[in-house]
Amino acid sequence: MSDHEFHPTSTFAVWANAFTPQELDRIEVIGDGLTAEEATIAAATSYGEVRDHIRVTRTAWLMPAPETRWIYDRMQRVTRSLNDRVYQFDLSGFSENLQYSVYHAAEGGHFDWHVDQGPVLENRRKLSLSVQLSESSHYEGCDLEFYGGNKTETAPRDRGSVIAFPSYMLHRVTPCTKGTRKAIVAWTTGPQFR
Repeated sequence: MSDHEFHPTSTFAVWANAFTPQELDRIEVIGDGLTAEEATIAAATSYGEVRDHIRVTRTAWLMPAPETRWIYDRMQRVTRSLNDRVYQFDLSGFSENLQYSVYHAAEGGHFDWHVDQGPVLENRRKLSLSVQLSESSHYEGCDLEFYGGNKTETAPRDRGSVIAFPSYMLHRVTPCTKGTRKAIVAWTTGPQFR
């Protein structure tokens, strides 16, 4: 991973070409072989609630296993590097499995403005990551956007890019209007901010 592949912005950081096209194809085959379910959200009243007006996504969990270990290893290296260069958060590592997320235009796929609070754990989510699996030409809409500093910024759609951002950053995935977008989502945790 060379320096020219790393791009920080005011709200997120990008590591371009973190995975090769062949590796991305392999990840998609693994992800598509999983049983995806309608995603839920954590609500103030009840955890694991389905709210279509907020989120329409199909998700499955990439469990740590011999065939997925290389994905976890790569994500850990990229996460450490991005964190060391930009955020310097006190991180413990991944306390949740990687999530395979699929947004279909036919289902109105989207995820409205939110932060990645996650389940109540001893360690809180601190750094969120999204891996762009789909070619940008395979879908329309479905942009990963961030709101910070009184403006909205859109993450690049380049296949193989890893987008990293503080889990408390307000973000969304705009409605998918054509095709399908696939991504891997990961969260690193650590002790409370001080």
